[in-house]
Amino acid sequence: MTVPSASNPDDIYQNEKSSHVGLPALDVSVAFPQATPASVFPPSSSDYYQFDDLLTPEEKAVRLKVRECMEKEIAPIMAEYWEKAEFPFHIIPKLGSLCIAGGTIKGYGCPGLSLTGSAIAIAEVARVDASCSTFILVHSSLGMLTIALCGSEEQKQKYLPSLAQVKTVACWGLTEPDYGSDASSLKTTATKVKGGWILEGQKRWIGNSTFADVLVIFARNTSTNQINGFIVRKNAPGLTSKKILNKIGLRMVQNGDILLKKVFVPDEDRLPGVNSFQDTSKVLAVSRVMVAWQPIGISMGVYDMCHRYLKERKQFGAPLAAFQINQEKLVRMLGNVQAMTLMGWRLCKLYESGKMTAGQASLAKGWISLKARETVALGRELLGGNGILADFLVAKAFCDLEPIYTYEGTYDINSLVTGREVTGFASFKPSASSQRSRL
Repeated sequence: MTVPSASNPDDIYQNEKSSHVGLPALDVSVAFPQATPASVFPPSSSDYYQFDDLLTPEEKAVRLKVRECMEKEIAPIMAEYWEKAEFPFHIIPKLGSLCIAGGTIKGYGCPGLSLTGSAIAIAEVARVDASCSTFILVHSSLGMLTIALCGSEEQKQKYLPSLAQVKTVACWGLTEPDYGSDASSLKTTATKVKGGWILEGQKRWIGNSTFADVLVIFARNTSTNQINGFIVRKNAPGLTSKKILNKIGLRMVQNGDILLKKVFVPDEDRLPGVNSFQDTSKVLAVSRVMVAWQPIGISMGVYDMCHRYLKERKQFGAPLAAFQINQEKLVRMLGNVQAMTLMGWRLCKLYESGKMTAGQASLAKGWISLKARETVALGRELLGGNGILADFLVAKAFCDLEPIYTYEGTYDINSLVTGREVTGFASFKPSASSQRSRL
């Protein structure tokens, strides 16, 4: 064809439509009939060491219920919404019906699951879609749990029942543009006034924030210089949240920049159990366990997808599963899943028995995320060209794992938390020295 000239490059081809230009894409099942896309999710095949035997009947029931819902309701639509970077709001009632929001919280309409049961639920969600697991984790293990652990009885009764049913949605605002890993240095302020507090500042990367009904916000008390927690309600004057664009991972999650300009919070919505940054640790202890189970679930899904794909896809007259090098990669993925799962399970048991330390939680989150990275990279190799298509899950999982590798403590920060615990030396900041190195 002749390339037309145009003053606006975007308009070059507008009038050059033909029988082979500008047509909609073929459905992937038509374009590539040799393998089944992830919209028809593969059966679970990653439990090689029969981890299921370690679960109680209640935990097994939660796993199966979540798995069925995710495979039936979410798998068929996830690639479409991931590509559009939009959240499928119509599935929120379905997620609410799973009765996993609130996790370990007892009472107030919450399910009161074991930590293991709650972790298994997160993994089963992440197995199909990591964005949905992040939505639930932020809502439940951060927003709801902060109110449950740090809120007054009145606050629990007021907010938790509707949050447990996911009739309202929560987010959790700690990270700021200038303070990520160094979150304890946050500079959003809370100034006491008659009848309440005035919040001023900015938060960044806050999941669910563009549509949350309840925003848990951390700010520095200008009188005590300590970190306090507040419940900010949707549509509060001076509160705005803008969606962060151009993400390559967790694209369905609506991360936002929260702006707080003289936002008034009544005294009744100050969280009485947050009086220093240290008070956030009891929430982060649970959420870090939950985040450790996200890459486990992602790796399970990637393995399941590759296991089916290698049997269906043929080259050189044989299924890809028949080639030695592919079997080695698949088995390496399988070994990673077993190790990650058993480490996550042991972490849950340590927490449930009151023995878990911050270093143990950080080691699990960091190491599991690292091994998951290796696992999804192997899956990406095994699927060849289809390994870059969201339709076959692995490419999407590959991208979704990157923000999970970073949030709730980067691999490096989590390593330093564990390192401090095992050596007795904190090494988060450069060593102060009055003398310049002679080198």
